[in-house]
Amino acid sequence: MPSSLHNPGKSIRGGVQDFLPRLVLSPTIALTLVFTYGFILFTTYLSFSNSGMLPSYDLVGWANYTRLFKLRAWSIATTNLLIFGVLYIGICAVLGLLLAILLDQRIRAEGFIRTVYLYPMALSFIVTGVAWKWILDPGIGLEAVMHDWGFTSFQFRWIKDRDMAIYTIVIAAVWQTSGFVMATFLAGLRGIDREMLHAAEVDGASTFALYRRIVIPQLRPAFLSAFVVLAHMAIKSYDLVIALTNGGPGISTEMPATFMYSYTFTRNQMGVGAASAEIMLLTIVAIIVPYLWSELRGNKQ
Repeated sequence: MPSSLHNPGKSIRGGVQDFLPRLVLSPTIALTLVFTYGFILFTTYLSFSNSGMLPSYDLVGWANYTRLFKLRAWSIATTNLLIFGVLYIGICAVLGLLLAILLDQRIRAEGFIRTVYLYPMALSFIVTGVAWKWILDPGIGLEAVMHDWGFTSFQFRWIKDRDMAIYTIVIAAVWQTSGFVMATFLAGLRGIDREMLHAAEVDGASTFALYRRIVIPQLRPAFLSAFVVLAHMAIKSYDLVIALTNGGPGISTEMPATFMYSYTFTRNQMGVGAASAEIMLLTIVAIIVPYLWSELRGNKQ
């Protein structure tokens, strides 16, 4: 005879214990389904509609996407995203790796140095943008300070230059997140088998060969994780751009996220704004899905 018939109280208690976690998580799951995936589907619908200031339910097919790719502002936004993404991810990866290798040497005050490099990550991008705007502003920032010190020929007006303003966003973003990449690589370095490294040193491997052939290849998961996070942050970068340059001078630092907000809420072209949001979503999916597939495949192996 089943034990549950002998002890019905235990069976009821077990049923409650199984049901309670589902009950506790159900509001979170419901909110996620509605306010995340529900609004994604609604945005997708809007991108195919004739929506202006308010949502419209008159479908126009691919007209919004056709118009989107003909807009000069969108062309500038995607070009800026490419420049920003390549420099941002590349510089953060190189700088983070070098800092991680430095800290991995068990130097003195490692904890203090690690905290200093990680601290900017605790700030919001709004704070970072405002701070760097003050630093780079020729009237009150670095250029003004250098002039006060007597270096009157010094000029640094990138934030006012249409061709160079995008690079000020790169500087601010790298300053904020390179510490996070450093921490990611440092965790990977601390997980490498030291006996393998000592054996390679005994065999006569140089320090450069040691890192090129053993250390860096084993940091592949850390590289992938850093790339996915940084790419995601680059694609949806909005607050840093708004705080630092507000998309200017003109629209020279327009990014897809600022373009989407501008066309949706300022220019009252919600259909075009929704289409740009869908392009951003598909770009993020194209980055995250292969990463998840690679991780799941690696876990199965």
